[in-house]
Amino acid sequence: MSTAVVMGTGKTGSAAFRTRGIIEGFYGPPWTHAQRLDMIEFIAARGMNTFVYGPKDDPLVRRDWRVRYAGHDLARLAELAEHCARHGVELVYCLSPGLSIEYSSPRDRALLDAKFGSVAELGIRSFGLLLDDIPGELQHSVDREMFRDLADAHQHLIGAVFDDVLARDPRGRLVVCPTVYRGYGDEEYVTRLGRGIDPRIDVFWTGRAICSATLDLADAATISRSLARPVTYWDNYPVNDVAMGGELHVGPYLGRDRHLYRFATGVIANGMSLFESSKIAFATIADYLWAPETYDPEASLRTAIRDVLANEEDAAAFAIFADNVRSSCLCDEDAPEVGAALERFGFLIDTGRVDEAGSELSTVASRLRQAAEHLLGGSVNNTAIIAEARPWIEMFEVGARAIATLAERVRETPIDGGTAELLASHLRSLRATGRRVFGDALDMALSELIDGAATRRA
Repeated sequence: MSTAVVMGTGKTGSAAFRTRGIIEGFYGPPWTHAQRLDMIEFIAARGMNTFVYGPKDDPLVRRDWRVRYAGHDLARLAELAEHCARHGVELVYCLSPGLSIEYSSPRDRALLDAKFGSVAELGIRSFGLLLDDIPGELQHSVDREMFRDLADAHQHLIGAVFDDVLARDPRGRLVVCPTVYRGYGDEEYVTRLGRGIDPRIDVFWTGRAICSATLDLADAATISRSLARPVTYWDNYPVNDVAMGGELHVGPYLGRDRHLYRFATGVIANGMSLFESSKIAFATIADYLWAPETYDPEASLRTAIRDVLANEEDAAAFAIFADNVRSSCLCDEDAPEVGAALERFGFLIDTGRVDEAGSELSTVASRLRQAAEHLLGGSVNNTAIIAEARPWIEMFEVGARAIATLAERVRETPIDGGTAELLASHLRSLRATGRRVFGDALDMALSELIDGAATRRA
């Protein structure tokens, strides 16, 4: 376990994981400079100690990796480095040269060293070489002549970069994201790379999948043996880029073995471009990383929502909303309370307890609608999180109205055409935006009623 103890965080004892942090490593608009400074303070206050800078859509990190910083870009990076140092957070600066670099080119290697060197002048001593999301084979003919394959080229490049890092600063650190960064952990590329690079270099791994539902101890042991070092998890949660854009990941950290620290240096969690919303999941991840053996996901989530919303009434309303956007790679429950209420509603109808069904569901609908009205009413203190989550909150309000319609018209057995069309209108609205709220729980309940009414009219 790490011996670090962070005063003033509410956390006691020593942290289980050495590396506890986040990465700005998503596709889409990067965070603003002001947001990064804010986030550094947020994670430091919760016992995290690492911020990895590697936005996929920052051209100076990926597409224009050869171009050195200047002007405002240089000033912002310098301020970020100083801010991290002031708050006890290690800044890991990353470059992603893999789309265009010639591994055999002395010029490209010199440019890579020069770029890292110019950043080191700002006081940064931890660097990341990200070789993810690139072609799995050598692209340049000169590279194919010099190297056996991608693993061979990557061993040489990583070794050269690490030599340069140590030459500038013997205390310098390097972390690498390999091209094969997910799987069973015994892939040939992974094993050869791990055995072929300096054991002081950290290596990122995402688990069985890009977004892994679980990180378990057996898999952690396998990948650590293959890499000949404990793994550092790049965990793709709460990130919601690419195909996950319809999901809002404001649920707790789940599915991670409570003894994972035995085979892992730590976890860096990839955020959403939705900066303020990411804080909720980050806060729960911070709790897990500090004390995984006693981590309580639901208690951690309640605290996180209260911290981020900064007002008890706002937090209570947001917690009701958040319970209905649970869908993520970590959680296959869409809306636990509403799902159970709809199942109960169906059971009561089927057993002839119609009034009871309407009364119970009406209570649920009222609670949902009050939460939606509060969040959309303009009185929430944290306006930033409402602005980010508004498309989902608006669909939450539509779903609440649909549930209220079910409760109000429960005595229509079967439902008439007017009610069926009203429910169909709600369902079309829920589906139109692609924002996943209530998930399959409400969609299936409405679809069944609407289809049943259509069949009877036919």
